[in-house]
Amino acid sequence: MSFQPVDYYGVYNQLSDEERMVRESVADFVDSEVIPIIEKHYQDGTFPMDLVPKMAELGLFGITLPQEYGCAGANYTSYGLAMQELERGDSGIRSFASVQSSLVMFPIYSYANEDMKNKWLPKLAAGTAIGCFGLTEPDFGSNPSGMITNAKKIDGGYLLNGAKMWITNGSLANVAVVWAKYEGEICGFIVEKGMKGFSAPEMKGKHSLRASVTSELIFQDVEIPESHKLDVKGLKGPLSCLTQARYGIAWGAIGSAIGTYQSSLDYAKSRIQFDKPIASFQLVQDKLVWMLNEITKGQLICMQLGKLKDSGLMNPNQVSLAKRNNVDIAIQCARIARDIHGANGILQEYPIMRHSANLESVRTYEGTHDIHTLILGADITGIQAFK
Repeated sequence: MSFQPVDYYGVYNQLSDEERMVRESVADFVDSEVIPIIEKHYQDGTFPMDLVPKMAELGLFGITLPQEYGCAGANYTSYGLAMQELERGDSGIRSFASVQSSLVMFPIYSYANEDMKNKWLPKLAAGTAIGCFGLTEPDFGSNPSGMITNAKKIDGGYLLNGAKMWITNGSLANVAVVWAKYEGEICGFIVEKGMKGFSAPEMKGKHSLRASVTSELIFQDVEIPESHKLDVKGLKGPLSCLTQARYGIAWGAIGSAIGTYQSSLDYAKSRIQFDKPIASFQLVQDKLVWMLNEITKGQLICMQLGKLKDSGLMNPNQVSLAKRNNVDIAIQCARIARDIHGANGILQEYPIMRHSANLESVRTYEGTHDIHTLILGADITGIQAFK
């Protein structure tokens, strides 16, 4: 199936030449490299590792970071467009790039010393190293300030103990950006694969994000050198990373919605019932129009958010609105698409159930739908409803 750009309001006409090139090159990559193989990986519960060097060649890792570290130095609109196209292929593929870029390379670039930057950023950009981000714990998700993982000062560094859960890329990672409490404050540490006492067992049995590796991180008296501590304190560190990732998710969700919409439009035109295509029926047209309507609004939200971020005017609450809205409408698009496809909607021949199941995880991670609702509620009223 050939996916055509869904652009009812001509938002792509506003793109710069570089932004247009990024979107089109990633779209071609998804059509030729991701979509033909992703269903099998999803069924098998495996991540397509052969895509990593190809994604690196496209400059998708750390795409907004400076060229001196081997990165593309592109703007955030380009980053968003890349995430949109990747998630049109699969949420797990976008998650891999999102974690690598926003949750690993961004904090290393922003908070690590120059030696750590030079050691890890070029490798992560080239895809020869993989990173993960350790914040969520078995008992602390929406309340990261309650984390139990802790660091204690020892000669020459720190002793790290604790556990993290739901960590994308954890078992694949060569390096982990881990958040722990040190002297009562949340601090970040760079933990490297092979450090004694550090393990990352893969989590199995998922019904969602099956083409993505999800792991635990376990720290048992892991000795972390002084040079591996990040120069940031408090929730500002991890939340700044999550803002970066949530921005990409807002774009990515629209890609998923575009994937299910285009499949539905093509199917409705070709599926014959009562001697005519089901696209000729009012109820089916109503469903297709609803999907296009919400996708178009989501695209406009993302384009404006990209402009704000590129101009330095974006705030995290605006990202919450985009993530909350776009993931929600993407889930609804997937459910409507299943309805349009009828019984065929459950088959792996079509991307519908895979997107639908994936989005249930995307709705939860990087701040649940309800948490983003409370963030926005606090912002517009000035009253915290969750304290």
